[in-house]
Parts: sequence; C-alpha cells; structure tokens
Amino acid sequence: MKTIAMLGIVGLLLGCGGSGSTPTSPSGPPLPAATVRATPSIAFTPATTTVVVGATVTFDFGSVAHNVFFDAHSGAPPDISGNNVNTSAGRTFNTAGAYTYSCHIHPSMHGTVIVQ
Repeated sequence: MKTIAMLGIVGLLLGCGGSGSTPTSPSGPPLPAATVRATPSIAFTPATTTVVVGATVTFDFGSVAHNVFFDAHSGAPPDISGNNVNTSAGRTFNTAGAYTYSCHIHPSMHGTVIVQ
C-alpha cells in the first residue's frame, strides 16, 4: 500500500508544472523532451539543454524574429531558417553528442543541446 501511495504522490508532483511549460535540464539528468525559448532579450533560454537520444527539443520563438542554425556536426538535425516570430519548431536528436547552434539574425545568440 505504501508503494502505491508513493507512486501517486510522485505522479502528482511530476504533473505539477506551475506555468505549464516543458521542463528543461541545464545541469540535471537528461530529459525525454525539452523546450528552448528565444527571448526578446536576445538569448536562448536555457543556453544548454541535456536530453536523451531520440528526444525532441522544441524551439519556441516569441515576438522577435529568430532562427536556429546548427554547427556542422554529424547527426545534427535540420536548421530552422527564416525569420520565425510567434511560432515554434521541434527538432529530434537521434545521435549522442553536443550540438551547438546560433541565431543568424542575432549572432551573439548561442546555445547547446547535449544528447546522452
């Protein structure tokens, strides 16, 4: 009975996201999915995201135009080109490694997806 009660509590805790956003893992264990936000303050948040092989990372673009171009790396997903505003795009990472990316509209914007 204690095991069932504990599973129920864990399930409730996992279901509580507060803002409804997808959790990300800048320094914790790898996640099965994550969201990276391109902010109006010209930054990717979080700058580093750790996911498991096969995970999809959603890039969420707000009211300022952004794009995502991955550095040349075997296994990198396709770039997200264009001027993306108020939309999102997902990319699946099927190969372990560290994938760095930047916004070509704002060259100071950089991020990394670590796939384990």
